[in-house]
Formats: sequence, C-alpha cells, structure tokens
Amino acid sequence: MYPNQNRFGSTAQTAGVLDESLRQHMLRVYNYMGLGLVITGIVAFIVGTTPALYVPIFSSPLKWVVMLAPLAFVFFFSFRIQTMSASTAQFTFWAFCAVMGLSLASVFLVFTGASIARTFFIAATMFGATSLYGYVTKRDLAKFGSFMVMGLIGVMIASIVNIFMGSSALQFAISVIGIVVFVGLTAWDTQNIKEQFAENFDQESQQKLAVFGALSLYLNFVNIFQLLLNFTGERDE
Repeated sequence: MYPNQNRFGSTAQTAGVLDESLRQHMLRVYNYMGLGLVITGIVAFIVGTTPALYVPIFSSPLKWVVMLAPLAFVFFFSFRIQTMSASTAQFTFWAFCAVMGLSLASVFLVFTGASIARTFFIAATMFGATSLYGYVTKRDLAKFGSFMVMGLIGVMIASIVNIFMGSSALQFAISVIGIVVFVGLTAWDTQNIKEQFAENFDQESQQKLAVFGALSLYLNFVNIFQLLLNFTGERDE
C-alpha cells in the first residue's frame, strides 16, 4: 500500500512539474510573440506617419524589397533554425519583426488610425480564443491542420493570380477563406507547440522552440489582421 502511494505521489509530482514547465514555456512563446508585435507596430507607425521615411520607400522600387524581405526571413528561419543558437534565433526573430514593420507601414497610408486599432482588437480576440482552444482541446488537430495547410496553399496561389486579374470578387473570397485558414492554423500551431515541448527538454532546444513557436503564431496573427482590414478598415481619404 505505502509503496504504491509513494509511486503515485511521485508520478503526480512529476506531472505537476511538467505542467508548470509547459505553462512557463507557453508564456515564453506568447511573450516573444507579443514583444514582436510591439516592435512591428512601433516600426510601422513611425515609418507610416513620417513622410521623410515612407516616401523614399514606397515611391521607388525599394518597396518591393521591403515587401518581400519578410518572406526571405521566414525561409531563412525555417531552414536554419536547427543550426542556430538560441540567442541568434531570438535576434533573427526581432530583426524579422522590425522588417515586417517596414512592410506594414503602408497600412497607415491607406487606413485610418481608428479602424486599424479596431481591427487589431478584433484580430486579437479571434486569435486569443482560437489559440486557447488549441491549448486546452484534447482533440487531435493533425488532420485538421493538414487541411488548413492545403487551404493556405490555395490562398497563396489565388493571391498571386489576383495580382494580375485585379478581381474584387476574388479578393473578397481570398480574404474570407484566408481568415478561416489562419484562424484554424492558430489552433493547430498552438497544439503543435505543446506537443513539441514534450520532446525537447534541454534548455537550448526549448528556447529555440519558443522562438519558432512565437514566429508561427505571430505570422498567423499578422495575416488575420491584414485580411480583416479588407472588411473593417476605413480608408483614409
């Protein structure tokens, strides 16, 4: 009887330690993501409201460099994360967030500040609720996530096609489907972050995993925000 109690007590204690470690890990992920959004927001606001900065960028071919640079960062991050140190991964993430801020500065040239703030809070609510679901659900979202990835590929292809077509109807469909896709990916990515944490116990791996998890959630949030602007954003006349 007593040996069994000790064994069960030890198991419960171990489970409690793992739960606390996971909670701290998720807080680290959300803190990285939140700070990344702050950096992006500050850079976007400063550049988007300062003519001396946005005129040279968005009135020249430099705008294409600014718009495509975040994509280059994502590919670089994805292929090099395993060989990076934790400190290098963090620095790369902060640099990426700053570059994304440059890319999003154009938002302040098109939409009113009030509608940008309103859309941000709507996106934050959607993201928070979906990420919470991904964290607490016991349902395996693997098949659901695979379906969302296929939807993401479809949205990307349609977006490229619409660059040449300029169809407002297609853009509306892309925005609606895109929001659904990125909301779904938020739940799936959150569950993946939990599962990957259980497989990485050394501190260096956990820190890099937290940075990469923050990047995944950050991208989902930014895309939800941008797509929502097509519906809730009021253009600055």
